[in-house]
Amino acid sequence: MKLSRSIRLGIGMIALAVTATACGGDETRNVSQSAENGNLTVGIKFDQPGLGLRNPDGTFSGFDVEVAKYIAGQLGVSEENVEFKEAPSAQRETLIQNGEVDYVVATYSITDARKEKVDFAGPYFVAGQSLLVREDNTDITGPESLTGGKRLCSVAGSTPAQKVKDTYAQDVQLQEFDTYSACVEALRNGAVDAVTTDDIILAGYAAQSPGQFKVVGEPFTEERYGIGLALGDDESRTAINEAIEEMIASGAWETAFQETVGASGYPLPEAPSVDKY
Repeated sequence: MKLSRSIRLGIGMIALAVTATACGGDETRNVSQSAENGNLTVGIKFDQPGLGLRNPDGTFSGFDVEVAKYIAGQLGVSEENVEFKEAPSAQRETLIQNGEVDYVVATYSITDARKEKVDFAGPYFVAGQSLLVREDNTDITGPESLTGGKRLCSVAGSTPAQKVKDTYAQDVQLQEFDTYSACVEALRNGAVDAVTTDDIILAGYAAQSPGQFKVVGEPFTEERYGIGLALGDDESRTAINEAIEEMIASGAWETAFQETVGASGYPLPEAPSVDKY
């Protein structure tokens, strides 16, 4: 039986809707619209001391948390109406694209590859890649010393370990876990020889376990932390950039840093300049 044109069109629309739902659809969030509704969902790390940490009592602390809350406040959303959602490195783009979060503040380095999938406001901080080793280690002093088949840990969905292998130590053995805290535990029990990621992250882990770990060598990359949000949400990106600039100009940025990361001994860096792309 031949279907009428209207029925065929209707079936086609249903098929498109089902496909969109299965693929996540056009469910990305407009941050400004969510803020107007009075609530925001923000992706952060749950396991990075000094940056994004879920405390035993269920509260959250860290520099990224303070940045996230300040931005929300500038958008008109009070702290109690901000919901934090865990954003592991490998899931950050997916969380944004699927509309599960409004924006991500999770030591999220701005890269050209990532900008093909999401937009970034910022940067709100500039860090550099480094190495964490056990306190009694004397032979690892920087990426060039990761020779002889040493075992290096980082997380899936991030690039630091591969950078070391490609640039400094081709025979290094890479080990990937879902979180940096798992890498640190592997370092603690001797399963790996070093952990690599940004120096500010490593400083937090070293401070969390005094006398057990140390950060070695000078930073050997530049990592510009941005606020990840849906691709094409230009209005919200502009508003978040203005919030970051206000946080820096008002002194709230420095205060947040000193009250969170500062406890690790990581020195206060120069505040970054926000991009205007």
